[in-house]
Amino acid sequence: MTKENNLFNEFETINSKQWKQQIQFELKGADYNETLVWESLEGIKVKPFYHNDEDNSTNNVDTKVSEFNILQNIFVFDVEKSNAKALDSLNRGAESICFTIENENISIENLLQNLPFENVWYYFNLKFISIDFATKLSDFASSNKANFSIQIDPIGQLVKDGNWFSNLESDFKNLNQIASKISIPFCTIKSGIYQNAGANMVQQLAYTLAHANEYFNRIENLNQTITIEVAVGTNYFFEIAKLRALRLLFNTLAKEYNHTFECTIIAIPTKRNKTIYDYNVNMLRTTTECMSAILGGANEVGNLAYDALYHKDNEFGDRIARNQLLVLKKESYLDKVNNPADGAYYIESLTEQLAEKALTLFKDIEANGGLITQLIEGTIQRKINESAQKEQDLFDSGKEVLLGTNKYPNKNDKMKHDLELYPFVKNNPRKTLITPIIEKRLAEKMEQERLNAEE
Repeated sequence: MTKENNLFNEFETINSKQWKQQIQFELKGADYNETLVWESLEGIKVKPFYHNDEDNSTNNVDTKVSEFNILQNIFVFDVEKSNAKALDSLNRGAESICFTIENENISIENLLQNLPFENVWYYFNLKFISIDFATKLSDFASSNKANFSIQIDPIGQLVKDGNWFSNLESDFKNLNQIASKISIPFCTIKSGIYQNAGANMVQQLAYTLAHANEYFNRIENLNQTITIEVAVGTNYFFEIAKLRALRLLFNTLAKEYNHTFECTIIAIPTKRNKTIYDYNVNMLRTTTECMSAILGGANEVGNLAYDALYHKDNEFGDRIARNQLLVLKKESYLDKVNNPADGAYYIESLTEQLAEKALTLFKDIEANGGLITQLIEGTIQRKINESAQKEQDLFDSGKEVLLGTNKYPNKNDKMKHDLELYPFVKNNPRKTLITPIIEKRLAEKMEQERLNAEE
């Protein structure tokens, strides 16, 4: 637009100093920093406004929103039913499928019978390491011209379970053999557990980066795309910035290993803020979380059903979750604009601060032996517990609000007889190599008290 045609030419340019002076005047003597500047759990001070003359960001993060796919997660127990569910999901708007498989005694041919392969991605989340099974998947993909990605994460297994699949040496030996035998992506970082356990965003980013660095160091032929699965919370702009910072940090690390592949980010709403009481509010939470994931540049977005905490998988819950994403993509047109957060000074500032803080923490982790060493020593677990407790204290005091739970609860809401699943932390005492990182929701204690009080 030429200067002559610029509608705003008649207005004088206002700099950040002038804005701040006007705000200070309107505060009528109240302190600017104490009144309007707040600090996040990550130690980031958030200002009431951001201006281009204060924007020193030099990081260019390209978030290709138009490329995101609607992902349907399917747990494979009955192969025939899983196949039927995949076909139905694709017919109803899903664009990619993630099969979670617990053992290798299933027929790949039967699982994928009659499913379309053109323009559809299939992810295979394996709860085991098998060279033979990975090879079968790779051969099937090659012969059928299918888009497959295997998800194997032995470090994620250690983090969640407390033990390796077998042991460190054996797991990475098998992973290296898989790397030498197959041509499809196979390496995944399951970083959502850090968020679900209560880690703040800087910790989530740093632990994810350290997680990736272990694979770069231990897998010789890592010449495929790495998949990173993240959990997204309701701190809307921070979550957008978190995903942008993640891509920026990963690309920075990958360059050091001459790894030229972009990472694939799979985003799923967090469980940490979900509730069993007033459960319909979960739909509002997952909607904003999915929006953050999309605008932050996730490649795949798999929604969480509003009743996932207490109901077994059901057609209605899956359909509602999928339709939320369809509305965002097809009716809100969030797939039509690339890099929509570009130039938003607030998001750019958050992205840079999160990335810088996470990089500092990552360097500290590496200087002290790396992620695996710090997991064995218990350092990572202790830091996450400290962060989780800070957030829990905010929730317990009412400063962090979950509507329908610690704010405006419906006292007549009864849930005791509607629980198909146990929605709380399960205690399973056993011998493990490390203390596992346990996912825990903020509302668990309060919900248990309400359930015990129900008649």
